[in-house]
Amino acid sequence: MDKLNNKGHIDWFVLLPIAALMLFSSSFVYSASAVKSAIDFGASDTLLWKHILRIGLGIFFMITFAKIDYHHWEKWAKPTMLLGLLLLFLVLVIGKTYNGATRWLDFGLFNIQPAEFAKFALVINLAAMLNAKQAVIKDLEKGFVPLLVWIGATCALIAMQPNFSTMMVIFIIAFMMLFIGNTNVLHIITTGGIGLVFAGIYAVSADYRMQRLLSFFGMNDSTSAAQNENYQLDQALIALGNGGLTGLGPGQNRQSNFLPEPYGDFIFSIIGEEYGFIGLVVILLVFAWVFYRGFKIAKNAPDNFGYFLSAGIVLTFAVYVFVNAGVNTGLLPTTGVPMPFISYGGTAVLFNAAAIGILLNVSAQSNVYLKKK
Repeated sequence: MDKLNNKGHIDWFVLLPIAALMLFSSSFVYSASAVKSAIDFGASDTLLWKHILRIGLGIFFMITFAKIDYHHWEKWAKPTMLLGLLLLFLVLVIGKTYNGATRWLDFGLFNIQPAEFAKFALVINLAAMLNAKQAVIKDLEKGFVPLLVWIGATCALIAMQPNFSTMMVIFIIAFMMLFIGNTNVLHIITTGGIGLVFAGIYAVSADYRMQRLLSFFGMNDSTSAAQNENYQLDQALIALGNGGLTGLGPGQNRQSNFLPEPYGDFIFSIIGEEYGFIGLVVILLVFAWVFYRGFKIAKNAPDNFGYFLSAGIVLTFAVYVFVNAGVNTGLLPTTGVPMPFISYGGTAVLFNAAAIGILLNVSAQSNVYLKKK
């Protein structure tokens, strides 16, 4: 389809809910981080102000990227992907190690987590390649393998950090994009199956990952040092139980004193403790509404690239929300996957906001929210 000029507004039904989640996250982060912030920094609001600064920058990123014609990303797809792979490689060479994992690059004034950039770089690159290869997309050598090379390179570099959870999430998102991109289903099933076998081998190759899996399936003995692997999940479930239907009230959580990083991967359970089951349902309904609008944007995109790009962005957030909620409720093994737009974070906040900005630009060209004449 021919490229179209902006004929509509950005989709306010995406912008406003996301902005609301980001702004309300300040309250959630403060409640979850006050104790740790006071202990580590001598003031209960230190982490809060850092988060507010990133939220402000995130909103600026979202608005800025919403003004960039998304067609430019098709031209920049390869350089963006190569930059993502370069940053992932640099992590292995000069990266900052924390808790046994090397996942950050330290630039003095700020740190970045290249995996957060690389996942969206891969989405952009896959969208561009799927669009370019539609004529040969069913062909293994010409259509499928070139896509697989970029997926494999990204996942391999992230696995070497090591960061198994992020690698698996990106692997799943990439193969979902291959499916919507009309690649051969047999190729997807075969390659995906082989990939999962290797992922399983990788998962049990490190003792701490093995113990997490054993803990999830209830197979740890009581005398094992790995008994502590269930600690975070136990505390998260206690928090959800404390919250009940309506919650203990804002700022009244108890489990932030016990969870190692309650303002990060387990903030979902702290929200449940303070706002109850009803509060969590409201948040999940907001996400569901955004995903619905996002897929509507994709469906109405003026070209295939816009469709693949929008769908890839929405799928990324949908998978992250599902995994984080699943971990907090014990439906999935414990992994380090944050809740988008809510968890405390640095580069994740900025890159997530930028991705929403790209989605909003597609929406302006998808006629989902027409301008009044």
